[in-house]
Amino acid sequence: MTSPDYHGLLADVAAENAALDAILVGLDPDAWATPTPALGWDVRDSVAHLAFSEDLAQLALRDPTAYIERRDALLTADDDTLILGDGRHRSGSDVGAWWREASAATLAGLAALGPRDRVPWFAGSLSAMSFATARLMETWAHGQDIRDALGLAAEVSPRLLHVADLGVRSRRFAYEARGREPNTTPVFVELTGPDGARWTWGDPADDTVRGPAVDFCLVVTQRIHPADTDLVVDGDAAAEWIGIAQAFAGSPTEQRPRRSD
Repeated sequence: MTSPDYHGLLADVAAENAALDAILVGLDPDAWATPTPALGWDVRDSVAHLAFSEDLAQLALRDPTAYIERRDALLTADDDTLILGDGRHRSGSDVGAWWREASAATLAGLAALGPRDRVPWFAGSLSAMSFATARLMETWAHGQDIRDALGLAAEVSPRLLHVADLGVRSRRFAYEARGREPNTTPVFVELTGPDGARWTWGDPADDTVRGPAVDFCLVVTQRIHPADTDLVVDGDAAAEWIGIAQAFAGSPTEQRPRRSD
């Protein structure tokens, strides 16, 4: 795939934030307390995690040394609630305001960088381009949990190209995060974008992943089990990867259970 231009990517990050904000504005207290598919988290928790992540992101952009110290402390902590900050002590509307302010600060920090400038993050140093893509992916993925909780359809737009591209590029990481030797067998990925466009990665090969881009994005962000999608996965290497696909940094996690289980 052809890489998007940096300023266009930042505009897409802003648009993804706006799409989520349109849902959050005006939510009543009961809606904020709606359980999401993320076990133990409600809508407020999901937004608190996004806000906490954006605070970390802007720290990484503003003061890399302080960020690394903060990151290392988080990685050695046992309390998973740390990744929610003080979100459970705030109202839903306060958490929404926190996320809104933090995400805007992250975008401002990214706008001050060039696409190849390096930013420290959990899996190591990233280019500003990759860092911005990861922020968009996180917003979309946790936004999907919120949409599921509220009975809303997935956010499907051409911005999914960023999520899909990150999902393909993170294939090696999915293995390394699990302490496994990466499978280097070529896998051809062919997805159908929201507007019917054909998105491809790699050269035609025996191992393939084909289907709707939104399904692929839901799988690589671990929001749905591959068996509950319209993806067609051929070949052992492709099936192995899709079974552990993980587009986000951090510790390895597993695909969600099948809906029929």
